[in-house]
Amino acid sequence: MPKLVSLAVAALLAGAVPHLTVTPVAGAEPAGPPLTFSWPTNVGPLNPHLYAPNQMFAQASVYEPLVTIRADGTVGPWLATAWTISQDGRTYDFTLRPGVTFSDGTPFDAAAVKANFDAILANRSRHDWLDLTRQIDRVEVTGPLAVRLVLKAAHDPTLRELALPRPFRFVSPAAMGPGGTTANGIKAPIGTGPWRLIGTRLGISDTFAANPTYWGGKPAFARLVVKVIPDPNTRAIALQTGEVDLVYGAAGQIPSEAFLRLRNQAPAFSAAVSAPLATRVLALNSARVPTDDPAVRRAINHAVDKDTLVRTVLDGLEPRADTLFAPTVPYADVGLTPYRFDRTAAERLLDEAGWARGRDGMRAKAGHPLSLELDFVGTNAQQKAIAEVVQADLARIGIAVRLVGEEESAILARQKDGRFGLIFGETWGPPYDPASFISAMRAPSHADYQAQKGLPDKPAIDATITAALAATDPAERRRLYATLLTTLHEAAVYLPISHAVAMAVHRPTVAGVRFGATLNEIPFAAMRPAGAGR
Repeated sequence: MPKLVSLAVAALLAGAVPHLTVTPVAGAEPAGPPLTFSWPTNVGPLNPHLYAPNQMFAQASVYEPLVTIRADGTVGPWLATAWTISQDGRTYDFTLRPGVTFSDGTPFDAAAVKANFDAILANRSRHDWLDLTRQIDRVEVTGPLAVRLVLKAAHDPTLRELALPRPFRFVSPAAMGPGGTTANGIKAPIGTGPWRLIGTRLGISDTFAANPTYWGGKPAFARLVVKVIPDPNTRAIALQTGEVDLVYGAAGQIPSEAFLRLRNQAPAFSAAVSAPLATRVLALNSARVPTDDPAVRRAINHAVDKDTLVRTVLDGLEPRADTLFAPTVPYADVGLTPYRFDRTAAERLLDEAGWARGRDGMRAKAGHPLSLELDFVGTNAQQKAIAEVVQADLARIGIAVRLVGEEESAILARQKDGRFGLIFGETWGPPYDPASFISAMRAPSHADYQAQKGLPDKPAIDATITAALAATDPAERRRLYATLLTTLHEAAVYLPISHAVAMAVHRPTVAGVRFGATLNEIPFAAMRPAGAGR
């Protein structure tokens, strides 16, 4: 998903803004013990319709969607209580929940929904990574609590994409920018959600208060304090010393060895790992020598000992991945045969393709060495460790790998423009996988497009994606997904590594900690002080 670098963050890193306090909502902080949490950065200005530096978990705590993703992965009602879909799949009629207000007292109604959609679509190009923004033709108010969404064509993931943490969430129209816009900022982060942001100290913390007018189950904690702790080791120490009550998020929030140590210290700490949420992969560039050779791509898939990698680098916390999506992802259980770890098979593929070993053990063909770059975020110790294992495994079959570690923005630029041989990526997890993730493969905004660009059937792949997204018959949609996933698997443009998980570790002062349906939404409102009733 798109990322931006904010001037405020840049100034902070440069030391130009040592301290700043922002109080978007008037009034003193509520009394009572807070729930303390940690995150690598401040949560940002929390514009629901923009991206970094806005942090998704915080946006999802303040702003709410029309529909939600339930624990079983299905779509359920939220700010909309009911909806109907036309037979041609183009028209969605929503009935809105009565009695809901924004935290500033503004009514949540059809006019507010339309105002938000209008603001999002006025900045449509900013959201073109999400196919739904291109498919919306118009939004109509059909009653005080009734809204109609009309699409240009049927779009299967519409409801799931409306449930995302951004951009289709709702800010009070009174808090929008000039002329009802949000593209250039909002006056204050005012949503309908269970939390409201009441203070920010740059580089130190963000404080949220429970929303006293919330329509749903109100948080048991009066406050949520998010402490800024960039370093995973420091974050683990803060948890151990009681500076924070909870660490939650993707693996890497604290080092895996610290997680395992704390998990063994029950009841002083409770620790859990979620079910697999996304797939960690290396994308292989089909448009660049030597990974333009399918034999090389298949050999790479056979050559990496993922079981050993998962055990040693990931401490066994993430299961090995054999395919782009886990079989539990909708439409992904299509019976693909994994590329098993088999160095003999890898050697045979390269021999048959004419890549011969030289005296130094490395391979070449027609005078061209079998060498490539593997690009990773230089500050990401986990990516670096995985890259070193891959480098060693590929050297054993005669492929020379040069590791290139760069800052995150440089790696994102490489993903977009194709300057890579192998590069790290991840699928997006629920509810993005598979539909939203595959829809983005058609545009050069991520490594997926570049990885597939050199395939002779890339036009057919893109056409299959378009047809799958527009299919209204479930059987036809399943057939199209099977065709697509089989084609990508056989082309070997991905080296799946592991299925990423979320981790949660908390002190005994907190109860009710559970994993949300998506990685980017943390169910703080369900948490409560230990011993408190619910």
